[in-house]
Amino acid sequence: MRTPFALRLAVLALGCAVVPLAPALADDAAAAGPERGFTPDDLFKLSGVTDPQISPDGSRIVYVRSSADVMTDKQVPSLWIVDAASGAQRPLVTGPGAHFSPVWSPDGKRLAFVSSDGTGAPQLYVLWLDTGAQVRVTDLPDSPGSIAWSPDGRQIAYTMRVPGEGLKLGSAPANKPEGAKWADPLEVIDRVTYRADGDGYAQPGYAHIFLVSTDGGAPRQLTFGKFDDSGPLSWTPDGKRILFSGNRRADWEREVNNSEVYALDVVGGTVSALTTRNGPDNGALVSPDGKHVAYLGYDDVNRSYENTELYVMNIDGSGVRPLSKSFDHSIDSIAWSGNSTILAQYDDHARTYVARVGLDGSIHTAVEGLSPGSGYDRPYTGGAFSVSNNGRIAYTSGTAARPADLWVSNGGTGRKLTDLNGTWMEAKALAPVRKLAVTAPDGRQIDAWLVTPPGLQPGQRAPLILEIHGGPNTAYAPGFATDYQLYAAHGYAVLYTNPRGSTSYGEAFANLIDRAYPGTDYDDLMSAVDAAIADGVADPNNLFVTGGSGGGVLTAWIVGKTDRFKAAVTQKPVINWISEALTMDATTFTSRYWFDKKPWEDPMEYWRRSPLSLVGNVKTPTMVVVGSEDYRTPVSEAEQYYAALQIRGVPTALVKVPGASHGGIAARPSQSAAKASAILAWFDKYRTDKPAAAEAAKP
Repeated sequence: MRTPFALRLAVLALGCAVVPLAPALADDAAAAGPERGFTPDDLFKLSGVTDPQISPDGSRIVYVRSSADVMTDKQVPSLWIVDAASGAQRPLVTGPGAHFSPVWSPDGKRLAFVSSDGTGAPQLYVLWLDTGAQVRVTDLPDSPGSIAWSPDGRQIAYTMRVPGEGLKLGSAPANKPEGAKWADPLEVIDRVTYRADGDGYAQPGYAHIFLVSTDGGAPRQLTFGKFDDSGPLSWTPDGKRILFSGNRRADWEREVNNSEVYALDVVGGTVSALTTRNGPDNGALVSPDGKHVAYLGYDDVNRSYENTELYVMNIDGSGVRPLSKSFDHSIDSIAWSGNSTILAQYDDHARTYVARVGLDGSIHTAVEGLSPGSGYDRPYTGGAFSVSNNGRIAYTSGTAARPADLWVSNGGTGRKLTDLNGTWMEAKALAPVRKLAVTAPDGRQIDAWLVTPPGLQPGQRAPLILEIHGGPNTAYAPGFATDYQLYAAHGYAVLYTNPRGSTSYGEAFANLIDRAYPGTDYDDLMSAVDAAIADGVADPNNLFVTGGSGGGVLTAWIVGKTDRFKAAVTQKPVINWISEALTMDATTFTSRYWFDKKPWEDPMEYWRRSPLSLVGNVKTPTMVVVGSEDYRTPVSEAEQYYAALQIRGVPTALVKVPGASHGGIAARPSQSAAKASAILAWFDKYRTDKPAAAEAAKP
């Protein structure tokens, strides 16, 4: 059936009533007063700062403002420019469509960016900052990526897929009558990785590097071959070579985690490898003086997790040295600051930092508290930064009560330049977030946070939602999350944690679940629930659990091991590791990094760790949620679990989010709001204290 909410979530339910998705949440918020409670409509008001790009002289910053458009139900990116001294800002490139990927010219007088009005492929543009004039410099079949100005500012390199022809096998009958309406031709697939979550089925062709004049004109293709070349693209100061990453081996489709750093001769077209080890090498950036190359990578030993290390080598590929080997934190992104210092972004104990790393291996914190400016349905770590020639850093940072704004730092305390949501959010009664001390059964300290309903008084208990992050090798932070605000506005407390296997606590902690997931992380989660009860907030008689992706796996695992939760919602889960390993978009991954053998070589090990193996124990009413175009944990995983629960007679419902991928299940505001509402409606069916708790929790 179709629900009345605007998003049109599809719900299948047998043996249980279909729950209205929106009214419970909307009515409760309305009763609290539209100016106080956080409501589904508020998702359309949010704006966040992403991709801050500081000018070479550090005086101005261009950033991408991600804002929701209520008419198209999409996050729409636009470009804004900010004066770094005064904080004065103005729109730079706005209007219909999407405008993103700003890159300053070397002289700071022009800006390259990608733009689309929504009717065709995004194109590359150049904007003159002094006059506001702009020119479209490409007419491409696909969107350009990895934009990089030449040192003299006369050309721009970029990557793009070159369309090709797929494998041809036979043909339809030749004599098709004029005007006849025959079926579409057969689809023939021969790629190892033939589809990708969010991008759909792979189109024939390969990504390569191109060069175009900044004045416009026909582009020139620089690389060729039946493999994909990728950015970032980094020019040498003399303009003769471009460094990039890729996997150009004959077996590249099956060895996807074995990329190298390559140097491309711009004139001659020759390509030479600068790295050779087994493992991913990428993100190469040439130092301003052209003497060194900084890049990221690690030795691949087939473990589920490895820290990404920072390396430096000479421009010819010699003298490779690791700079972060003893740091025990994964490096996410880098930028040169002068010729002897590299800025490196990393996570440490659920917080995101930028450090200054010297060529001697010295590491000193430069900026702390980064957070992402989009995708804030859940509070993952992250953020973005850039650095000027004089060392000034622009970055994104928010709080548990606000999405990320734009900040700038000269090396000391950062200074906030924007307040995109302050005016309307000041009137909101947002749920407070605080740290909760948790000790696992083996004595390990586990980071956890409690989100409590606005107005909850000391001594009052609330129904508790345990919300589990995905990955599993990722991390939550004490940041802003729309799901949690919606849950709390409805009267629920929310508990979220970083159990073993989470990142930002060192390589050993992340690998405690290697070849054992799901497993002992279950004990960490149960200890967190016990701590929330002991804290006096969680009602032990009204416990609920949900999570997405890796959190969906653990949700299904939990209800197969305990009946302590009143209801559960497993979102985009893996239920059967054998079927997941052979149907996910990266089919070479699971059997290599999470198991020792292929599914057909050791099927019982796959089954032992599959939540489906425990379904015979499940008594907890469990709803299953998945995007209809999820290729990471395919729809068939969710449907298997739904079918098994139905066969057993366990109350269940299957919710599909139309058109949504794995990573984009909450990308559209109405879908994000409706999914949260569906979860709350499911939990409301099974909580025993609904009238009293709902009234007590209202602000």
